[in-house]
Amino acid sequence: MKIIKSLGLAAAFAMSVLAVPATAQSALNEILSGGVLKVGTTGDWNPMSVRDPATNSYKGYDIDIMTQLAADLGVELEMVPTDWKTLVNGVVAGNYHMTGSASISPARLKAAGYSDSYISVEMLPFTMADKADRFDSWNSINQADVKVATTLGTSFEKNVREWFPNAEIIVVEAPARGYQEVLSGRADAFITSNIEGATLLEKFQDLRQIDVSEARAPTPIAMLLPQSDQVWINYINSWVELKKAQGFFKATAEKWGL
Repeated sequence: MKIIKSLGLAAAFAMSVLAVPATAQSALNEILSGGVLKVGTTGDWNPMSVRDPATNSYKGYDIDIMTQLAADLGVELEMVPTDWKTLVNGVVAGNYHMTGSASISPARLKAAGYSDSYISVEMLPFTMADKADRFDSWNSINQADVKVATTLGTSFEKNVREWFPNAEIIVVEAPARGYQEVLSGRADAFITSNIEGATLLEKFQDLRQIDVSEARAPTPIAMLLPQSDQVWINYINSWVELKKAQGFFKATAEKWGL
């Protein structure tokens, strides 16, 4: 049955390519004719997308995903630097054909389309070891004497403002990150995904996850796409389903410890 399902997905995938000539305005047609897939990425979400400033190269889960997508399209891959506050605007303006992974949110859905989801995250709070005894719950963070750091334009910023109205919110702009404010002692706590949190705990030995009863905001992750380009969206969704069936997403997640 798995073989039959994979063959069916492959057929749907192939048909989406054959449909290209009928829709000259699609990004898919532009990519195939121009020979380049342009992907917007922030390069600051470890282990999804990490930029090496010395070489201007990228590595991570997203990069592996996009490299395979470009290979299957038979085109070159161009990673286009962006930041979280302009991530959606870049898709809308046509600065890139799609983005790497981004959380699905109602605000972003107003302006951009999404692919089918292929991974999900949940949110957890973090602090430094010398401040860990101050916090034992989500509510312990929501206090007037607590400084919570976050990065402008991220989904974390919205969550922080909603969850901690009594705390002092410190917003930094990329390339600065909220967690850096905590590491430097300028803030007391930050939130991030379980994915990034695991990598930060491994990298910074004095960082601690706050012991909360449960994670918050389980969120599916997907690629941002031009909202009106259904041909391109259909192609990507067919590709995602095909790669899921072939085990590609699972293997890539395991490679990066997700």
